[in-house]
Amino acid sequence: MTERDGTLDGVHRRNLSKVLGLVHLEGPLSRARLTALTALNRSTVASLAAELVDLGLVVERAPDPTNRVGRPSPVIAADPRVLALAVNPEVDAVTVAAVGLDGSVPMRLRLDVDHLVTPEEVAAIVADTLALWRETALRTSRIVAVGLAVPGLVRASDGMVRLAPHLGWEDAPIRALVEEATGLPATAGNDASLGATAEHLFGAGRGVDDLVYLNGGASGIGGGIVLDGRLVGGAGGYAGEFGQNRPGIADAADRRAEGGVLEDEVSRGRLLEVAGLAGGDEPTLAAALAGSTGPEAAGELARQRRILATALANAVNALNPSLVVLGGFLATVAEDDPGALEAEVAQQAMPAATERLAIRVAALGEDRLMIGAAEAAFSALLADPLAHG
Repeated sequence: MTERDGTLDGVHRRNLSKVLGLVHLEGPLSRARLTALTALNRSTVASLAAELVDLGLVVERAPDPTNRVGRPSPVIAADPRVLALAVNPEVDAVTVAAVGLDGSVPMRLRLDVDHLVTPEEVAAIVADTLALWRETALRTSRIVAVGLAVPGLVRASDGMVRLAPHLGWEDAPIRALVEEATGLPATAGNDASLGATAEHLFGAGRGVDDLVYLNGGASGIGGGIVLDGRLVGGAGGYAGEFGQNRPGIADAADRRAEGGVLEDEVSRGRLLEVAGLAGGDEPTLAAALAGSTGPEAAGELARQRRILATALANAVNALNPSLVVLGGFLATVAEDDPGALEAEVAQQAMPAATERLAIRVAALGEDRLMIGAAEAAFSALLADPLAHG
């Protein structure tokens, strides 16, 4: 019998998935540690590890020297040569990265664009980049899937981009286009939700069960919600669009867009303007703002911080997270004066809801969306290594 439920084959597949998932999430682990974490016996863990080595998904290496008595246990690690391509199309650039099953990011390319790219153009860029890397830097690697982090509403069931307003996409079958162009399986999701997943599993939210993540990018502000350790998707996968909420603005002098939503007021474009930049990635913007000595940049950062604080207080009141994580240009706003942001959020939120609240910037930096997109791309492999190994 080979059905994948309670049969021997099903149990075997689940055990392979368990071992691969542990070394993927936790990093290199000794066989002894895997035995303890899985509650399987030592010989079973050794057999599973050997099978994953044969499948080309993990590597087994000699143990690190220790002072322990007895023979040290071999170490099992995800094979860094197993990769997913991660893609983030934006209004000013298309970023493509190769992300390893071990969490490494060996290749990253930011292609600046002077027009709104179409879904077809994105698929062609991914296919061309894949072909180039396969012939050069990644010729000894194994690329298993593509993950797309899209700044818009992405239907969970089929990866259809229902609406990405800043890109001008509507009902765009980006997943199908990329699969056709590359010959690889693909996934597509909202960029901020994928960033939330990455920070929850590997970044600032690691080990935190209840968090809110807000991502600030060239297309605006999106978000992700993790409650009780699980990403909240909503009925169609569209949950977390904090940027479309209408913020309460206490001081009328702070308003810049009458009737606008949060991302109209807390805006990367406005920060680029006061920094004197026409464009650039997040480190470039952060450095320009930090080096600015005039009052205009400081004033704009403070204005955006006040409005952001109100939006965060509303989220804290509604969801009661223990952690808020800010990525992209929102991290720059927060880092300008972290104490002021925390105080302004506490002033507007229910006191009980902020007793255990922390506000942090994304720990994965520019890699957060890439790692999140790759995590989605790896999901089928992690769920059943035997079928996809």
